[in-house]
Amino acid sequence: MLTKNIEKALNNQIKIEAESSQIYLAMACWAEVKGLEGVAGFMYKQSDEEREHMLKLVRFVNERGGHAQISALKAPNVTFNSFKEMFEKLFEHEVFVSESINELVHITLQEKDYSTHNFLQWYVSEQIEEEAMARTILDKINMIGNDKGGLYLFDRDIQQLTVSSASSTSPE
Repeated sequence: MLTKNIEKALNNQIKIEAESSQIYLAMACWAEVKGLEGVAGFMYKQSDEEREHMLKLVRFVNERGGHAQISALKAPNVTFNSFKEMFEKLFEHEVFVSESINELVHITLQEKDYSTHNFLQWYVSEQIEEEAMARTILDKINMIGNDKGGLYLFDRDIQQLTVSSASSTSPE
């Protein structure tokens, strides 16, 4: 059974995950109209993943005796000055999400809710991967600079991009 405090914190995270999905969807639309098909495809996929993260939380709250709340969302930014700026915003947002997850984990420890704490470990690992991927993308964008050929290759290659975090790889 969830405490009211933890239920409220989880519902806040549900909203954050839903807003994350919307942010990625807005980025996908922006990239698509700019002719960046690879970036758009990547962002559509990320938007779907964030929605899955939200649904996982919704189901958890409801299964644990709480009531998942679906609330109004803050409208995402829909225009960017450059694809670099867009990915910088993506990175900033992932750091914000990580901080939110960490705060949620802290609350579960304070309230000795080890079941929810255990459930949230998946989100902790996921955020390590999300931040690593965003950093890798920014590193690649900084390497490209203003090179149009580099942008073309980046757009083509981003759909294959996956980053393995240190926590998810096993030593060989």
